[in-house]
Amino acid sequence: MAHAKNHDYHILPPSIWPFIGAVSGFVMLVGAVFWMHGSGPWLFLMGLVGVLYVMYAWWADIVIESHSGDHTPVVVIGLKYGYVLFIISEVMFFSAWFWSFFKHALYPMHPEGLSPLLDGPWPPAGVETFDPWHLPLINTLILLLSGCAATWAHHAIVHENNRKDLQTGLLLAAILGVIFTGMQAYEYTHAGFSFAGNIYGANFFMATGFHGAHVIIGTIFLFVCYLRARAGHFTQERHVGLEAAAWYWHFVDVVWLFLFASIYVWGQ
Repeated sequence: MAHAKNHDYHILPPSIWPFIGAVSGFVMLVGAVFWMHGSGPWLFLMGLVGVLYVMYAWWADIVIESHSGDHTPVVVIGLKYGYVLFIISEVMFFSAWFWSFFKHALYPMHPEGLSPLLDGPWPPAGVETFDPWHLPLINTLILLLSGCAATWAHHAIVHENNRKDLQTGLLLAAILGVIFTGMQAYEYTHAGFSFAGNIYGANFFMATGFHGAHVIIGTIFLFVCYLRARAGHFTQERHVGLEAAAWYWHFVDVVWLFLFASIYVWGQ
């Protein structure tokens, strides 16, 4: 037959989602600029709704492709390679915040631009840092336990075909992610410094804040996997979405360990 498929690759049909996603992202960007200039958040929120809808619809199409048999072993390898590249891009993103923190910690800049040898202490005078061995340590343990639960869920379906433990592990991991976010929000409300006014506060809130955003995204990712597990989507042979969630969550764990060691312990 002229149109018979004689290869393992998936030839994607034309899709409207890249175009709608690009337009929505542009609207969100323009809306953010107008919002910062006092015009209100409505244009930004319209773009955000568009981006969220594209994310939902596009990923739903990918799930349908998987159930239709389009995710052959060759396609799965491509999906995994693409996700590894995404994780690498995230590593580079956080490297920028670590670079900024270590640069200012090793060479704190004086407001008058004096030589680094003559500049003030780090953290800047008047900044009361967090005790790393109280709430930050508790949050570290919570996130590591969540990572263990995600690993348990992955092991349950891949090695034991245990759907009950798969669902329990994913739900536990997501709940612990929510607890971590709540604890970090509580920590922020008791910070002895602000985002503005000193480079320590700016670095602290940018690094930990972006990590917190990734925790929220990862928690949603895990919960969606939990809902998919309840619907019977994952099997021992087909579980790319679950592996992607686990990889993302372990990346979030590792970044937090570096944040805890460098900002909370070393940088105080």
